[in-house]
Amino acid sequence: MQSYKSRSGKKSGVTGFNIGPDFIDVKFETGEIYLYSYKRPGKATTEQMKKLALANEGLSTFFSRNHPPYEKKY
Repeated sequence: MQSYKSRSGKKSGVTGFNIGPDFIDVKFETGEIYLYSYKRPGKATTEQMKKLALANEGLSTFFSRNHPPYEKKY
């Protein structure tokens, strides 16, 4: 799992992520890990989350504004 550190310096609810070809696993500060994929919430949303994660910017805000459905909770 790759660490996520917000570029803004503000505390983020996201602490890590793992990216695959058609999914992203997101680890939150609670320790819970959620799977988001092309299946759910869909390709466009998953790709947007991957882009934000790699930029270390805006991922936590994206979740709080959009509440995307997840495919699986680990």
